Amino acid sequence: MEAWVIVFLTTVAYLLATLAIGIVSGRRASNTPEGFVAGDRNLGFLVLYFIMGASIYSAFAFLGAPGWAYSRGAAAFYIVSYGTVGLLPWYFLGPRIALLGRRFGFVTQAEFFAHRFESPRAIPAIMAVVSAAALVPYLVIQMKGAGYVFSVVTEGRMPEWVGAALAYGVVLIYVTKSGVLGVGWTNTFQGILMLGLAWGLGLYLPWKLHGGIGPMFSELASTAPEMLVAPGLDGSGEPWGMGAYSSAVVVSVLGFSVWPHYFMKIYAARSVRTLKRMVVFYPTFQIFLIPVLFIGFAGIAAYPGVAEADTILPTILMDLDLPALAVGLFCAGALAASMSSGDAILHAGASVLVKDLETPLRGVRRSPASETRVIRWTALGMGALAYYLAVGSEASLVALLLMSYGAIAQFFPLLIAAMVWRRATRAGAISGLVSGCLVALALNLWPDLAWLGIHPGVYGAVVNVIVLVVVSLRTAPPDGERIEPYLMRVET
Repeated sequence: MEAWVIVFLTTVAYLLATLAIGIVSGRRASNTPEGFVAGDRNLGFLVLYFIMGASIYSAFAFLGAPGWAYSRGAAAFYIVSYGTVGLLPWYFLGPRIALLGRRFGFVTQAEFFAHRFESPRAIPAIMAVVSAAALVPYLVIQMKGAGYVFSVVTEGRMPEWVGAALAYGVVLIYVTKSGVLGVGWTNTFQGILMLGLAWGLGLYLPWKLHGGIGPMFSELASTAPEMLVAPGLDGSGEPWGMGAYSSAVVVSVLGFSVWPHYFMKIYAARSVRTLKRMVVFYPTFQIFLIPVLFIGFAGIAAYPGVAEADTILPTILMDLDLPALAVGLFCAGALAASMSSGDAILHAGASVLVKDLETPLRGVRRSPASETRVIRWTALGMGALAYYLAVGSEASLVALLLMSYGAIAQFFPLLIAAMVWRRATRAGAISGLVSGCLVALALNLWPDLAWLGIHPGVYGAVVNVIVLVVVSLRTAPPDGERIEPYLMRVET
């Protein structure tokens, strides 16, 4: 049997296992938005840990992260920096959000803000549009990654568009069938697979190419010391400024805890204790990014001049003539990285579009079963749109994603104001959110206006806070008794 056939069959076996887990896991969920979106608020520690951890292990983790280490050196550690502290706000604010979700029936992020600021249409609509603008290109990138994996697996025999359709056909089936429980249990399986492969490759490749991790870094220190000097290099090979590096970490931290597909998992936790345990242990997932970065560092001296940095890992694997089964497991891991992010994005995006945009604008609530059915159909539509953009469009998706990240970060000041400042008003919240998003968008379009290369999202957040405070102080305060549940101390 030819080697590529063994690799392909290994990858297909992974897909079938994922599909089976995804379908079976959703059998006990209720046919309601609370069951489909929040898992009937009954996710335990293990599933919650992996659903959050595996969501960051996207196609970028297995392809982009080694590429950053290969082309930018120490700059790649920014990924570990923001991921380590990104969920820290949840330890303090998450329990209150979870309890309010149970009390008022929230299952999406915007429902929380809509109720706090008495804005049943404006705030949900704005947040839904921003969220969709961020999530769709993010999903497209995952689909492109899946298509690339199948093209590599079959040595070019399968076009990328066919591979993307095969992988995300599986994702659509278990997401629409099982909702968040399908996402959670498949992510647990995928997360365990990815962690094993990351450590295996991250330790083996430096040893194979350099004799170990220590000798690898010693060689880099003598041949390419600039790759080991913080904060590293930018995309053009020039030193990355501390302003750009620090602001990239800051805006990533601001946005990390308020990404819709993350935030919504707060409502799914079985208890406050489960949520807080997950937040405490979550930074351990960042440890598993370290061996992935080692792979990129291993390629700097051994494989100089690779034009597309993101291909450094498959370039090394194909050159080393590894056993077909080992290559197949790598491809399954890369596919798991793509799908474990893509399923969470698809599930959250469809839920947001229905719960926060379509339902408020329509003005009439459906029955729980009917609403769940509409979310399922929306997931199919969103998947089809993302697939079209992945295979039939030349749009600058990475640029769009970077702009969206700056806009997503504008949700964070709103979250803090909602929970710690009783004087924050609806007009202030809307004005600050819109102003911050517009500033972030403008500076992404005209980056030369951003002083010291600081990320546009940081400027947007500053403007957001100023506008929110000024407008809130100039408008009538909200009803203190009504918003008291948001501000009270929750005993755990």
